[in-house]
Amino acid sequence: MSAHATIDRLRAYARLLVEWNRGVSNLISRNDEKRIVERHLAESVEPAAWLKAAPATRWLDFGSGAGLPAIPLAIVGVGPRWTLVESRRMKTLFVRNALEKLGLDGIEVVVARLENMADDTERTRAYDGFTSRATLALGPTLALAARFIAPGGIAFLWKGSQREREMATDPRWQEFWEFDGLLGIGNGLAVVARFTRKP
Repeated sequence: MSAHATIDRLRAYARLLVEWNRGVSNLISRNDEKRIVERHLAESVEPAAWLKAAPATRWLDFGSGAGLPAIPLAIVGVGPRWTLVESRRMKTLFVRNALEKLGLDGIEVVVARLENMADDTERTRAYDGFTSRATLALGPTLALAARFIAPGGIAFLWKGSQREREMATDPRWQEFWEFDGLLGIGNGLAVVARFTRKP
């Protein structure tokens, strides 16, 4: 897809999100509507080259909400296959609607809590890429992800200023994951932390 077509698709997604936010159900805060590009789209796609460089083809996004960061990442070519997990049905209705209108393929939407999917043996170690933005603390997120991500798989977590404290407070993640890098995004307060699943 050309750069122009990619930007047009990102714009279309942003328009759909704001329209739904105003007319159907709350997806993002009203204050964020004016900052949707820098607060949501840019922060989602800024690390895209880092994700594309990962040897992952089947991605799992946890706590997808309105499809962030997964839909913008899929639009810019991170993929080819995604599973988006979101527990709030209204948000998954928006995501399905957006995927259809944007013509995005290879994306499965699951209405569930990730912890409730833990007994689904077909999904055990079935993914090699994991993303999560603005969901649980780092320790519990990685503990959940460990069941679904194959050894050698990569996790990318969008985190704020509490990242270091979360890593130190709940070190259980170290049983399953190796921390292997940070990328500053946005205004510099947010980062994407990268972890590799241990064998």
